[in-house]
Amino acid sequence: MGYSVPILFLIFNRPAFTEMVFEAIAEIKPKYLYIAADGPRPDKPDDIDLCAKTRSVIERIHWDCEVKTLLRDKNLGCKSAVSEAINWFFENVNEGIILEDDCLPDRTFFPFCEELLTKYRFEDRVMSISGSNLLTDGWKKDAQSYHWGHGGIWGWATWKRAWKLYDIEMKDWPKQQIKDKVEAQLGTTDWFRSYYGMFESSFNKSLNTWDIQWFYSILINGGMAVNPCVNLVKNIGYGNGTHTHSADDAITDLPLGTMIFPLKHPKKMLLDVAYLKQVYARLNKKYKSSVIRRALKFFKIA
Repeated sequence: MGYSVPILFLIFNRPAFTEMVFEAIAEIKPKYLYIAADGPRPDKPDDIDLCAKTRSVIERIHWDCEVKTLLRDKNLGCKSAVSEAINWFFENVNEGIILEDDCLPDRTFFPFCEELLTKYRFEDRVMSISGSNLLTDGWKKDAQSYHWGHGGIWGWATWKRAWKLYDIEMKDWPKQQIKDKVEAQLGTTDWFRSYYGMFESSFNKSLNTWDIQWFYSILINGGMAVNPCVNLVKNIGYGNGTHTHSADDAITDLPLGTMIFPLKHPKKMLLDVAYLKQVYARLNKKYKSSVIRRALKFFKIA
C-alpha cells in the first residue's frame, strides 16, 4: 500500500549519510516524497562532486511514488535553504514529516508521526511532533508513549497551519512581554538562560540557522510540542564520540529506541517540566553550565 504521509527529505553534500537515511525511508515506501537539496558552496570545490553523488539517490526510488524535487544550483546556506524548502513543502501539502540527511529514524517513527498528525490535526495548539528524546533511558515508558516537551528537529512532523506561524525574523523578540512569554513557555528559568543567547544571535542574524526561529515561533504562539517516551531518531552526523566533553558525546550515546503500539496518550496537555529538568540536568552534568549553550547548539532540541 505504501506510507501515505508526505515526507520532505533535506539533503546537501553527504552521500554516505544520505544513503543510510534514504534506505530507512525506502523501507516504508512513501507515496509522496519531496527532496530538497542546497547547491554547492562556491569556495568548496569538492562540493560539486559531493552534491552530485548525494542527489543520485533520487535515481534509486524503485517503488510507486510521487516525487517532487527542489534542487538548487547555488548555495543558499542552512538558514535559507532549509526554511525555504519547508515553505515549498507546505505549498504542496497540509501535513508531513521532515527528515534531514543525518537523522536516521527507527521504523516506528513513521507510524508514530502518522497517528499523532491525525489525532492533533485540528488542535491548533499542537505545533510539532518530534522523534527525539534526550534521555538515554527514555521517559515514563510504561505510563505513556509521549509527553509535552520542547520538541526538536531531528526527524519531526508538523502541519501547514502551524508552519504558517513561522517567523524567521523574530520581529517581536526585543519586546519584554515577548521575552517574558518565552520564559514562561520554556518551563524553567534555567532553560530560558540557556536559550537566551541563541535567540539573541538568531534575531541579530549572527547565527545562520532556521530552527531557533521555529522553536521561538512555537513558544510565542503558546504552542505545544511532542517528545516520544524513547528516542526514535538517531543523529549520525557528529564525529565518532571520541572527543571528551564535546556535544558529540551526548549525541552519539543516545540509543535508537522502538515505539510500542497502541500508543498510550497523556491524560492532559501540560508541559512536562519534570522531563525538561531531567534533560537539563543531563546536559549540565556533561558540559557544566559554561558550555551548555554549545551543547544546545548541536542538539537543536530539548
